[in-house]
Amino acid sequence: MKVDFLNQYKDPYLQTAQGKGVFLAGVLLGYLALKQVEGKQSDIGKAPLFKQIQFGRLNFKTLKRHLARVPQLLAAYRENIGDSYASLTRLLAYCTDQIALGDSEELGTDGNFAFTVGFTNANDFYWKIFGRKERNQSSDGKESAGKGPAEG
Repeated sequence: MKVDFLNQYKDPYLQTAQGKGVFLAGVLLGYLALKQVEGKQSDIGKAPLFKQIQFGRLNFKTLKRHLARVPQLLAAYRENIGDSYASLTRLLAYCTDQIALGDSEELGTDGNFAFTVGFTNANDFYWKIFGRKERNQSSDGKESAGKGPAEG
């Protein structure tokens, strides 16, 4: 899991442990929302999780409530999640740890912004964090397409 790319951002909030945790919570929940609509429609706005989040008005209480539901969501959408299950579990552990390291009790504008950026760009950030295998070698020596989505 690689999150050092967050160090390139100049935003002071993203330089804090709590800021990184909130941002990564957005990535996690956004990726799960994408998986909720995968194969049915590609509109993330139709995902049940998307409809439950009050963007711009999140506070730590509601964010923690959403994060507490992640194990249940992982189980419910395990078929859509596939090989990403273990990495999403690690991301949950890491982002909740980072949030717990912070001392702010308010998410505020900076936290809402960081969460929304992570959520709306979840697919790109997920692959930046966990990498993607462009090509896999099969047992017969032929190359086959990787498991990650196509570059876009």
